[in-house]
Amino acid sequence: MTGVTEYGKLTPELRAKLEAVVGEENVSSAPEDLEKHAVDESPLEPHPPTLVVKPGSTREVSEVLRLANKHRVPVTPQGSRTGLSGASHPVYTGVALSLERMNRIIEIDEGNLMATVEPGVLVSEVHEVTEKLGLYYPPDPGQDSGSIGGNINTNAGGMRAMKYGVTRDFVNGLEVVLADGEVINLQGKHMKHSTGYSLIDLIIGSEGTLGVVTRATLRLIPKPKMTALILAPFTSVKDAANAVREIIKQKIVPYGLEYMPRHAVLTAEKYLERRMPDNVHPAYLIVAVEANSQDELDRQLETAGEVCLEAGAVDAYIADNAQRQQQIWEARKCLFDAYISMYTLDEADICIPRNRIPEYIERADAIAAKHGVLLVPVGHAGDGNLHYFIIKLDETPDEEWPELMEAALSDLIDVSLEMGGTVSGEHGVGYTKKRYLEREVGSAQVRLMKGVKAAFDPNMILNPGKVWP
Repeated sequence: MTGVTEYGKLTPELRAKLEAVVGEENVSSAPEDLEKHAVDESPLEPHPPTLVVKPGSTREVSEVLRLANKHRVPVTPQGSRTGLSGASHPVYTGVALSLERMNRIIEIDEGNLMATVEPGVLVSEVHEVTEKLGLYYPPDPGQDSGSIGGNINTNAGGMRAMKYGVTRDFVNGLEVVLADGEVINLQGKHMKHSTGYSLIDLIIGSEGTLGVVTRATLRLIPKPKMTALILAPFTSVKDAANAVREIIKQKIVPYGLEYMPRHAVLTAEKYLERRMPDNVHPAYLIVAVEANSQDELDRQLETAGEVCLEAGAVDAYIADNAQRQQQIWEARKCLFDAYISMYTLDEADICIPRNRIPEYIERADAIAAKHGVLLVPVGHAGDGNLHYFIIKLDETPDEEWPELMEAALSDLIDVSLEMGGTVSGEHGVGYTKKRYLEREVGSAQVRLMKGVKAAFDPNMILNPGKVWP
């Protein structure tokens, strides 16, 4: 809970004022719009807002928040609603503040290696535009329909995080509207900043609870000229996990180092209606490397392939052209959509020290047996971020599933914390995982977080009911 027991009502008079700000056509209470903005991609039941409001500029966001704050109406910022922890659910109704109209790439500054974009721009669009110029925005959470604003709100990571880091590492400046409508600018295009508290780092990952991002300045780097990858099948999960450790020991830093069990490979094949090079072994690694010369690319491929084979891989399939690489990446990136279309499930987004992956997978198998669920791990083996699909078995009665799912999730989190890991590596805690926050960080940190929230949003209107219990 937020500590606020009653919010103000969205009266016809307030609606008229909101329509005067953003245009009547950008305010809706039509059932189809409320239904659309009642969900994200988490397994939560829908939470319909009272109104959907779609501002088109920073000024309009500022005016909407000023009015909402004055009348104590809750506001839930939304991007493309691809989050997995319920952060986009308007659990207190009120306004669903959709930023989808704010979707401009404002500037690509090649001299400073910066891109300035609005929050509704899709990450895939940033990749496409910058890469045509030989530039590179490394964060790649894998969801093509994910927005920049949503990625900033959750500090999304993705498949390139092992080499480059997460979203936070490539956000150089933010324009943010506070709960009372005031607009602040945090940093900008300068590369160094040592003036006062780093408020930008509070906003990144705050899941829309501290302010609304209306513009972001993103750091770019030169795009590597060549890429290639290896798909390596293993006869055991332990061998695949050990290969991750050995690859890192060889001082190779792949931009992607992904793990898939056979169950995931077969699921991807069924969903994409296309065969993978191999589908009969228990575990697979995708090792993706890049370089600016063919010699360097070949060296990395040869070393990584040898390490995989020495660690127990039965083969090392090399994809050295764009089409083959794309087919393998599609199989990895489609997995959430594939699983959600075929199964009843939730997902654990744990992250542990990567050298403990073999032990974690072994202990997770025992959790699956204990609770009568199917646990399928996929994810970013290179940085220890495993996404566990917690899947309902066909024989499990529907009424028993929520309790079994929560029990399995709780045990997965406990093992992660025991190993020095975290509740969420990149999805955030939002609404669905907030009960686990204090288990990880303790009461003192939760108290500090609540203090930060009160300073930014004294009336508690911004995304209430999220992050901390």
